Amino acid sequence: MNPLVSIVIVCKEVNDFALECIDCCKKLNYDNHEIILLPDYTPENINGVKIVSTGSLTPGRKRNIGIASAEGEFVAFIDSDAYPRKDWLINAMKYFDDPAVAGVGGPGLTPEQDSFAQRASGHVFSSFMIGSMSSRYKASRVYESDDIHSCNFIARKTVLEEVGGWNEKYWPGEDTLICLALKKMGKKLVEASDVVVYHHRRSLLTPHLKQVSRFGLHRGYFAKKFQGNSFKLAYFIPSLLVVSFFVGVLASLINPFMKNAFLLVMTLYLAFGLIATSLEVRDAKLILPVWLGIIATHVVYGVFFLAGLMKRDLKR
Repeated sequence: MNPLVSIVIVCKEVNDFALECIDCCKKLNYDNHEIILLPDYTPENINGVKIVSTGSLTPGRKRNIGIASAEGEFVAFIDSDAYPRKDWLINAMKYFDDPAVAGVGGPGLTPEQDSFAQRASGHVFSSFMIGSMSSRYKASRVYESDDIHSCNFIARKTVLEEVGGWNEKYWPGEDTLICLALKKMGKKLVEASDVVVYHHRRSLLTPHLKQVSRFGLHRGYFAKKFQGNSFKLAYFIPSLLVVSFFVGVLASLINPFMKNAFLLVMTLYLAFGLIATSLEVRDAKLILPVWLGIIATHVVYGVFFLAGLMKRDLKR
């Protein structure tokens, strides 16, 4: 018999997304799992679901309550605005045949039924122009990772307890910190293209960029405070682009030669982004918004990453 897996779903309220997630979890082709839902408050019971009303808490605190409530040998975390593919758990569990593997994750793909603006956001995140993190948003390969995202994260319960669970202060970024703790223990983390959930996107442009700003702020702060899996060149590149842009503008005002060089570099950047978008996006109507979304994502992430580097602390 397969080992018991406790599926932990964190949410603020039991909305349509949460109900969709629960319904898909019930249809998994894995024969031994329980579902634990952690809303702020709920007056209702849901058949086949263990509901733990937590009040308004950080996602990290809610997940730790989920761990404490879990009866399974493994705990599978999924966001309430995501839902698993039918083979999610059966595929994930085979990677735990290696006893050194503490956690397994996979892509959070954009659902086909998402709106035009949501699908545009998904294409921005999955573009290689976003860097190594784009692998979180498309099914590509199986590889050893150091930063699995919390919307699709399956781990051994004993190891989660050993590292003290999830960070309860920071959000987003609590997934980065628990992965850092697991790697410091010498454990392996695996990202697998067949461990799939579908994750509804924020709409492009404003909700998408608001999410990106939080990602950038926390990553910048983590790169300074915790380093480890946040201290990578790829995370600094958008900030270097932003700084280079302002330096280029100032230099152009002083030296005509620098102006021509700056315009050439900007033209190449914009052209390369447009070509990359055209190669990845199949729907012609999405090319322009995705291209502009990639540029805006670079700028917003870069600015907020720099802000994170300068922060003394981050408050919830």
